[in-house]
Amino acid sequence: MIQLHDKEFVPFISAQEIDFAIAKIAALVEDDFADETPVFVGVLNGAFMVVSDFMKHYKSPCEVSFIKMASYEGTTSTNDVRQLIGLDQDLTGRTVVVIEDIVDTGNTLVALKELFKKQNVKHFKIATLFFKPEAFKQEIKIDYVGIRIPNKFIVGYGLDYDGLGRNLPEVYQLKE
Repeated sequence: MIQLHDKEFVPFISAQEIDFAIAKIAALVEDDFADETPVFVGVLNGAFMVVSDFMKHYKSPCEVSFIKMASYEGTTSTNDVRQLIGLDQDLTGRTVVVIEDIVDTGNTLVALKELFKKQNVKHFKIATLFFKPEAFKQEIKIDYVGIRIPNKFIVGYGLDYDGLGRNLPEVYQLKE
């Protein structure tokens, strides 16, 4: 068990399970786009570890960029998505694969889909390490899912609780 700020968290998903899920996603994406040079867009801050490990597993030509969006305060989604850092390249006619650490409500994805629609991308795909189907509220397709999880608050492997826990190599869930 670990403590972050005022909350306790218990072990949930091992580093080995995470690596296996990321390798699986990378292989699926590579099968779909090996004849192209896709642009992988990591959503900061949470996806930095996912993107790093994804890139180690992806062997074909590709590019990587990042965007920073915010929708959380503490342990709750605000339903208000703000773009904090944007992309600095033209993506017209390109294949874009958004790489997320976690998809819960899907609000961030709706904002990203609109953003990339305006850029006239060829393909817009979504890959996520963790997916919470019970929390998902949108009509948008998640193309690549690593691990489906219950609607519990988690930390570790890039995910935080008020800034703490991102550096943990495994994932913990909030103790009930």
